[in-house]
Parts: sequence; structure tokens; C-alpha cells
Amino acid sequence: MDKLIDRPWYRFYPEVMNNSPSLPECSVYQLLHDSEKKYGHKPAIRFQDQRISYRELKKKVDQLASSWHEMGIKKAERIGLMLSNQPMYVYAYYAAQKLGATVVQMNPMYMPREIEEISHEVGLSYLVTESKYMEKLEIVMKSYSFNQLFLTDQNCSVLSPNIHFIERLLEKKGPAQEAVPIQARDDIAVIQFTGGTTGKMKGAMLTHYNLVSNVIQSYLMYGSEMKLGDEVTLTATPLYHVYAMTSGMNLSIYIGATNIIVPKFEVNDVLRIIKEDQPTFFPGVPTMYNAFVNHPDVNEYGLNCFKFCSSGSAPLPIEVINRFEEITGAIIGEGFGMSETSPSTHRNPPFGERKIGSIGIPFPGTDCQIVDEETNELPPGSVGELAIKGPQVMKGYWNKPEETSKSLKNGWLLTGDLATMDKDGYFYIVGRKKEMIITGGFNVYPQEIESVLYEHPSVKEAAVIGIPHEYSGERVKAFVVIKDSSISEEKLIAYCYEHLTRYKVPKEIEIRDSLPRNTVGKLLKRLLIKEETIETGRSRI
Repeated sequence: MDKLIDRPWYRFYPEVMNNSPSLPECSVYQLLHDSEKKYGHKPAIRFQDQRISYRELKKKVDQLASSWHEMGIKKAERIGLMLSNQPMYVYAYYAAQKLGATVVQMNPMYMPREIEEISHEVGLSYLVTESKYMEKLEIVMKSYSFNQLFLTDQNCSVLSPNIHFIERLLEKKGPAQEAVPIQARDDIAVIQFTGGTTGKMKGAMLTHYNLVSNVIQSYLMYGSEMKLGDEVTLTATPLYHVYAMTSGMNLSIYIGATNIIVPKFEVNDVLRIIKEDQPTFFPGVPTMYNAFVNHPDVNEYGLNCFKFCSSGSAPLPIEVINRFEEITGAIIGEGFGMSETSPSTHRNPPFGERKIGSIGIPFPGTDCQIVDEETNELPPGSVGELAIKGPQVMKGYWNKPEETSKSLKNGWLLTGDLATMDKDGYFYIVGRKKEMIITGGFNVYPQEIESVLYEHPSVKEAAVIGIPHEYSGERVKAFVVIKDSSISEEKLIAYCYEHLTRYKVPKEIEIRDSLPRNTVGKLLKRLLIKEETIETGRSRI
């Protein structure tokens, strides 16, 4: 790594963690390979009534990789994972990494239109999924053909030569397949899809070096209190999300932790797990912390077991932080990350000063600036765009050189987030240049929803914004002008449910006679936002 220039946050780093840590150039699979040697007999995964040791985990990963190799899966081919949280996700993810294949993370809630768009975009050859999603896939497969489909259960009634059951592949006996050689800085381990200001999804290309670096950076950022081989992680955030992939799955494997994988966050179920298993590390999102603090019996579940809590995906209200910490005695390390940065770049460190409301200081080996419109660095206290440079920054966007060149400038990632840095080197997000909405930890891009609304024959105009919401951070609201009175708000919402993932569907649609525009006809969303924030009495940022 290039030596970084002096920055004010360096003084908070412990002596054992300098500003340019040594980061190995190895494959993601190497994390599991090394941990199996160190922690072979220790439990790697708890899932419902299953207990899987590191030795068993690696054995299953290696067997699946061997079966896939025999079936012809090659290095750099794209294999989609469209699964709920379960051990099969870990098996498939690491088996693909061993073969040098590229994992494409896919939200199981995606509708057929979204699945087809991603599949065409990356040329998806293989897909690992569950039988319950086959109805959607049958629609997709009318216009797109996968080489092979792999199902994690055997409840599928569709018979086809290209449908295989992973359980059977895990039972096959054969010679172990050697790990494919990896060029860590160049070879793409994961394509993580994110939206854009155009509403079109973009695939962030994350290399093996990006992902391994961010795992080690994350470990260093937690400090000496994180004990190798002793921690218990509670992973309730979906593994297809970049935050859970790194902070829940990959970091746990690197440090030899036991990872309690929760299929879906249901607050009563999760509280019961906490009480019974006493996890020490929880990478959560704001909606989860909000659910905890609003549970009437939360004090009865022993949440003081947590040594480390982090929050990602969306801003966490200060009142929720204070209430959670009052209940548990644990500290939530507020931070910042993006799909494009593997994902973490900042966190309030346990070894330095803590500033509630700040995203903290940059990870070791990460440089940050606040820049103006010409990308000139601004002094402390100024508001500008947050720019990030580090080993975790993506290679670029898949098959989108123009989008890549807009976001990456001389190795710096322009985040699109407006931020400021204080004199100590602590950063604060103050707004967004983009129109992106963050609801329940998920990114929602207004133009994608507007495009769906415009496809409805009764819609003349549409505008989508995010409005403040106590539980989910922001909620999606649409304003439409209709062509005739035969359509209602309820019917339009139902229409959106047919074409969009649930979290993207507007929670409210308001029909208007017209939408605000300036003298040249440009839609003025800021006036709609202003109306909503005045009505709710809350700031949007």
C-alpha cells in the first residue's frame, strides 16, 4: 500500500495498529482454510438445531467445490446466490471462492424483472436457490437460460436435467479439488449489486483483496478485546447484503468465532436466541436496534452479553443508541460503509474517543477527504462530498466503464454523500447528493419505482421521495398525477407489489392534480420533501 500522509485520526490508533497495516494478497477461501487448521474442533455455525464445526464446514465446502468442478464450473464464471440465511449459503459462497468463480449476491425478494435484469447484466451461468423461489424463476427462464440450477432443498416438483440438489452433491465422494490460483488484486470474488441515480442496478466488482482486506481492517478496528477463537456472532442481517457478508460471515470465519445464523429477524425469536446462547458480537441494522428498545420485556433477555455491537446500512437515531446502551451496557459502534467499499470504511473505535452521531474515524489503511465539486480537498468543518481511498474500494462497476469513471477518480471513490470532518478527524454524514432512499437498511432508488409507475396506463406523472420514519429511517412515498379517475392509491400500491421487491413499494401514494416544477419544467422534488418534513416536524437528515 502507498504510504498515507499524516491525518488527524492517526493519533487514535493503538501502537499495534499503524495507519498502513500489512494485508495479505490471498483468496477469500484462504480465510476458511486457515481457520480450519486453527479452530477445527470449535463450532463454526449454529443454525436452529444444527451445530457445525470448522472441520465439518470446510469438509462440506470442499466436497461441494469438487462436485461443481466435475460439473464444469470454471474460474471467473458467475454463480448467483439467491438464498435466505442458512448454512448452505456459507457452503456455496466458499465453494465458489475455492474454484475462483464469482459470487453474485441476489436478494431472494427480487421480482422476476429484477432477477432477469441482473442475470442478463452479468451473464449468470449458475444459480443457487430454494424451491420456494422456483415460481419466480420459471417466469425468468422464459427469456433467460441458466446452465445449471442448484437447490438447497428437495421440495421442487419441477423435473429438469439442469436442476440439481446440493444435499446430493455434498454426499458424493471423490478426490478433493485443489483451490484455483487467485490473483487477489485483480480477480473478482463478488459482484454486489447496488442502484444508481438512474435507477439502473450496478454491480460493484469486489476483488479477493478488497474483501480480505476489509475483514482484517474490521478486526483491527474492534481492538484487542476481540479474542480470536472465543467470540460468538449473531448474524440476523441477510447474508446477501454486503454488510452481513463481511461483518457477519467472513469476519466470523477469520477470527474463529461461532456464527449463530438467524434465518429471518423476528424480534421475539432473536431475543430468545440471545438469552439462550449469549452472543458477544452483533452486527445489526437500525430497524433491529429499534425493535429491541421498543420490546416491552427486553430487560429479561440478557442483552448485556454483547461485547461489540455495530450498526450499518442506514443512520441510527441517537435516541435509539442511548436507549439500547442504557438497557444493555453495550456500546454501538456507529460506522459507515457502501457496497462499493466491501463495505466498511469508518467506525467509532473502542480504543479512541467516541462521538455519538459521528460515523467515526477511517479504518486503518483508509484515507478520506471532504472535497468540493472540482474534487479539491476542503479543510475541517467544511461540507462537501466524502471521498474514500483504500484497499477495500471496489475495482469498478461490472460492464459499466462510464459509471466507473464517474465514481473512481485517481483511486478515490466519490461516494455521493455529503459529509464534514471535525478537527480530530471524525466524520459526519450530513446529507446525500443522490436521491437514494434508505429504508430498513436497504437502498431504494426513486427512478426505478417511478419507471414502474409510469408503466401503468393510468399514470401520467410520478415522483418518489423518502420521508422520515421513526422505525425504518425513511419510508417510500410516491406522488402521482393520473389520467383518469378509475385508479386509486390502493390499486397503484397493489400494482407496485406485482413489479417491485416489497421494501421498494411505496408505503403511501398521494394522487395530485399536478407536481411542482420550475419555469423550464424540471420536477422540484425538494418542494415535496419540504412539505413532508414540515408536516412531520422532522429533518430529513
